[in-house]
Amino acid sequence: MDRNTAEDLLKKYIKSDKMRIHSYASEAVMRAIARKLGRDEEKWGLAGLLHDIDSEITNADPQKHALVAAELLIDEGIEEDILDAVKMHNEEATGLERTTEFQHALAAGETITGLIYATALIYPDKKIKDVKPKSVTKRMKQSAFAASVSRENIMECEKIGIPLNEFAEISLNAMKEIAEKIGL
Repeated sequence: MDRNTAEDLLKKYIKSDKMRIHSYASEAVMRAIARKLGRDEEKWGLAGLLHDIDSEITNADPQKHALVAAELLIDEGIEEDILDAVKMHNEEATGLERTTEFQHALAAGETITGLIYATALIYPDKKIKDVKPKSVTKRMKQSAFAASVSRENIMECEKIGIPLNEFAEISLNAMKEIAEKIGL
């Protein structure tokens, strides 16, 4: 599937601007992680863009979310490893633990977008351009800040060989590149 077809699919299933922004941010971060690790940017970007395609259908029900996404995507001819990463970004639905680099990358990459977004919003101009990686890692230690963001998922960056400080920088820079598109 090409990027334009994937975006059309996203728009078909996701009406919420907030969820679309999360999807675009996740795509950017996944592309940046793929570049860092020498992996397929297009493939990893598609996983980031489409991982939450079922969130409105399932109301993000942790028992169904990601499984329904995989069902929708299989009908679109998405490659098996993308389907697997999409399913596994929500371990609760599968009852399995993430084991592959792609699975860990998607779980960490899509999760850090929420922390970065929340961090940008506490700045006076609410723009990502001024956010520094150190601000993001500082917020990681504050469990009350963006409390719904799983620090455990973000720390899976270390399972793919990227230390947290570097992961925060890679992710932040990726989101800065699309700041206008994501409203930051």
